[in-house]
Amino acid sequence: MSHSAIPLERTALLICDLQNDFLHPDGAYGRAGQAAPEIAAVPARVRPLAELIRAKGGFIVSTHFTLVPGKGGEPLISPHLRELRPFLKKGDFLPGAWGHALVDELQPADLSVEKVAYSAFYMTRLEWVLRKAGIERLIVSGIVTNGGVASTVRDAHVRDFSVTVLADGCAAFSPAVHQTAIEALKPVCRVADVAEIVRELSA
Repeated sequence: MSHSAIPLERTALLICDLQNDFLHPDGAYGRAGQAAPEIAAVPARVRPLAELIRAKGGFIVSTHFTLVPGKGGEPLISPHLRELRPFLKKGDFLPGAWGHALVDELQPADLSVEKVAYSAFYMTRLEWVLRKAGIERLIVSGIVTNGGVASTVRDAHVRDFSVTVLADGCAAFSPAVHQTAIEALKPVCRVADVAEIVRELSA
C-alpha cells in the first residue's frame, strides 16, 4: 500500500521524546543548561499537525526516554550516557513523574511507550502497540534528529511501516547535525515539512 493510500485512522504522529525533562526550563536538561532554541521550538511547530490528526481520527503516539529506577531509586544509567550527561540524577526521567511526561503543548497522547535507548523499538512494546492499533503509517517528529529520531525511523523502515520524517518537526543540539541526519534518512523514508503534511491531510 502506498503512503498516500493509507487512511488517517491507520496513521500516527509519532512524537519522539518531547518530554519535560528534555525541554522545560525546570526539567533535567534545562536545570543543567543543556537547552537549545531549535529543540525548544519543536512542540509549537508540530502542534497544528497533532491537532489536525486528532480531529481526523488518527493517533498521537509518544515515546518517553526512561531512566529505570534501581535499588534505592537510583537510576540505571548506561556508562556512555553517564559520561555524556553526568548531571542526570535520581528522579530524572522517572516513569510517572512530571519530567518524564510529554510536554503540555502536545498532550494528550493516545498511546505512550517507555524507551531505554535511542530507538523506540529497542526492547519496548512499541511495535506490538502499533500493530494492535492497526497503525501502518508513521509521521515522525521529536528529538534528537541524529539519535532517537534516526534510530526509530530506521527501525520502523525495516519493519515495513510507511514512514515520513518531519524535517522541521525534529531538532538536534546543532542545526548542522540536524541537517546531516535528515539528509542521511532520505534513502529510507520520505522527508517533508509540517506545512506540507497539514495541506495533504486537510485536502
